[in-house]
Amino acid sequence: MKKKTLIFAAACAAFAGAAHAQSSVTLYGLVDAGLTYVSNEVASTSDMTPSGLSNGKAMFGLTGGNVQQSRWGLRGVEDLGSGLKVVFNLESGFDVTNGKTADNSLFNRQAVVGLASDYGTVTMGRQYDSMVDYLAPISATGSWGGTYFAHVDDADNLNGTFSVNNSIKYQSPNYAGFSMNGMYGFSNKAGGFASNRAYSVGAGYTYGGLQVAAAYLQLQGLNSGNTNGALQNGAALDLGIQNQRVWGLGANYTFGPAVIGTVFTQTRFQDKVADISVRYNNYEVNARYNFTPAFFVGAAYTYTQSLRNTPASGDTNNRAAHWNQFGLMADYSLSKRTDLYAESVAQIGANNQVGTNMTQINGTDAPSASKSQYLVSAGIRHRF
Repeated sequence: MKKKTLIFAAACAAFAGAAHAQSSVTLYGLVDAGLTYVSNEVASTSDMTPSGLSNGKAMFGLTGGNVQQSRWGLRGVEDLGSGLKVVFNLESGFDVTNGKTADNSLFNRQAVVGLASDYGTVTMGRQYDSMVDYLAPISATGSWGGTYFAHVDDADNLNGTFSVNNSIKYQSPNYAGFSMNGMYGFSNKAGGFASNRAYSVGAGYTYGGLQVAAAYLQLQGLNSGNTNGALQNGAALDLGIQNQRVWGLGANYTFGPAVIGTVFTQTRFQDKVADISVRYNNYEVNARYNFTPAFFVGAAYTYTQSLRNTPASGDTNNRAAHWNQFGLMADYSLSKRTDLYAESVAQIGANNQVGTNMTQINGTDAPSASKSQYLVSAGIRHRF
């Protein structure tokens, strides 16, 4: 009897080992916190007057997500055999300064499940669009610079401000340096197929030190009142914008310890009912130099132009605005998982208007009371 028990226990252990070898689940995350000084922030919305913004005050305090939003997640894979695998990823963003989630959703960044094979990967759930997948890694905000280096209002989503709900995405394998993907986000509304839906495509190519990419994103029916569609929240829904179209292209080149890159994006917000459209053009150049494997310095400059078109009203006043943004960052790795950083970003606007086209560095709590705003931040980031 004892011998049979030992044989049964050994068989169970062998089966468990085989099952473990065929599937895995990984807990991962990132925690980012530091001290930040912001030169000028409006104290409250009541300080907005017809003549401009007033009562701007400097802010100094403990802030989280200065380079990357703090997060934790679970990713897993199960091998089904014959090259087919089940994959999933659940990821939640949070504020390390108070422990709160980034919004009311638990897995607010990603919540996907799908199948992967030699022919590509298909995933379903809440996930990022092609702008984040392909163009962001070439920009400063999507690679080394992070939150404060994003373009004005992160209107092109290169900093991943929002994810797309109810979406299905196909990601191709890498064919000799080329890859592409496509995504569609359903409205999930009866009788309203285009009420808050999204679709996106992107492609990239890598050859030696050269990397090029292009991507497109369109959001439709954002003012339909359907908050259960592709976009759950965000500036477009808050402003009642009907459609949002984003496209861009970029390239970078790595030679030795240096990387230089350039990115162009255009975002158009359109309200067909009021016959108003606003277009943001972003022109970015960035560079990074690795002085040692543990220490790098990066710099970026972005020129943003805003053009407003209201043909129905005949309004030709204050139709254009623009911003110049400069960023500098130094980063030192204490280990493979932990680094210290220091960064400074300055944004200068022109022809700004009350309520629109205000100067505000992405990630700060409030716009500037003037046409300029700058910040200095230093902190620590740990990955696990």
